[in-house]
Amino acid sequence: MSDTLQSVSGGALADASNAAWTDRYAHAVMDTFGPPQRVLVRGEGAYVWDADGRRYLDLLAGIAVNALGHAHPTLTAAISAQLGTLGHVSNFFATPTQIGLAERLLQLAGAPDGSRVFFTNSGTEAVEAAFKMARRNRSDGPGDVGTRTRVLALEGGFHGRSMGALALTAKAAYREPFEPLPGGVEHVPFGDTAALDEAFSPEAVADRGGVAALVVEPLQGEAGVRPLPPGYLAHARRLTAEAGALLVLDEVQTGVGRTGSWFAFQQPEIGGGVVPDVVTVAKGLGGGFPVGAAIAFGERAATLLGRGQHGTTFGGNPVAAAAGLATLGVIERDGLLENVRRVGEVLRTEIEAAGNPLVAGVRGRGLLLAVQLTRSVAADVAAAALEAGFVVNAVAPDAIRLAPPLILTADQARDVARFFATVTVPSADRES
Repeated sequence: MSDTLQSVSGGALADASNAAWTDRYAHAVMDTFGPPQRVLVRGEGAYVWDADGRRYLDLLAGIAVNALGHAHPTLTAAISAQLGTLGHVSNFFATPTQIGLAERLLQLAGAPDGSRVFFTNSGTEAVEAAFKMARRNRSDGPGDVGTRTRVLALEGGFHGRSMGALALTAKAAYREPFEPLPGGVEHVPFGDTAALDEAFSPEAVADRGGVAALVVEPLQGEAGVRPLPPGYLAHARRLTAEAGALLVLDEVQTGVGRTGSWFAFQQPEIGGGVVPDVVTVAKGLGGGFPVGAAIAFGERAATLLGRGQHGTTFGGNPVAAAAGLATLGVIERDGLLENVRRVGEVLRTEIEAAGNPLVAGVRGRGLLLAVQLTRSVAADVAAAALEAGFVVNAVAPDAIRLAPPLILTADQARDVARFFATVTVPSADRES
């Protein structure tokens, strides 16, 4: 442990073990996540080390956050330089990094003239901004009666933990302890165009009100990395356009190169050429530094939130914006979109080809993948992976999520495949 970490932690070097840190965690941090699997003290590239000195290949990247891996020199230098120049200003003022990141996001998203960006600190906050935009989309003009009172989201979707984002999130276990949530939200079956047609039908509108927005993830991350069926987003775009509703794409997990394109909706088999009204982004945007954004496409969406109708203290601060610009710059400079496609294919094909009867297949895009298991033993597999030196996530009882840094190499991917080729679990199924 470094002298700096030892000094900050207030603990003696002899106490710097996983067990000692975990005990201190239990007495200092709210028990919302359960005990930590390990206490991590440093990282480099795609690897992290715990307090006992063990190394792990990080295949979760802070849940699709550390796009450039750990301690990337370009990102570190950009954050340090900006913090040494101007660390924070209020949004009564602008900074070159804030403006530059907004312009870059609009360019990469292919947003038309009149588009704008609202910066946040997280994906949840970006979704909250989109939710408020949906609430403002009640009518076609100031003199019209506000008849669009419903916001649609998909079953299986995850959009965040704050109250508005939680209202859009479908999982009952997340929602029920905090009800009543903001109203007017309906959940429709995942990937079901007939159900979507019914939600937009004249009968539904007459009975339940018009639709203000449809909020969807191109790939549902927390539901087990489930891509929307081909053609679904194009169908949704037609329905929302006809109804005057917003099409909001939650790309918090799938954006910033995670699927092999800047945004998942830009892949023809997923997006079908659609132009959304709002895209939310966060996670990988800052390469590990907290930053998020709601990108509004076109003048209509960009003007739904007027002056004084929304705000943030830290959103778009110069350090976060510098982190975002550096992350996007490295992805482009180092050809990481191509790396994501190439290494993602290595992961997919070699895990599937390994022939382990425990593995049913691999789904997803780029470096957002789920290893489908033949039994509900994902928790056992994740524990075995950690013991073998791999950080993965049991995203569902029968699925393991892989969301490694975009810098993962083909050789590292083959190491992962070798683990999945040989992993075993206790013979008695543990239905988790």
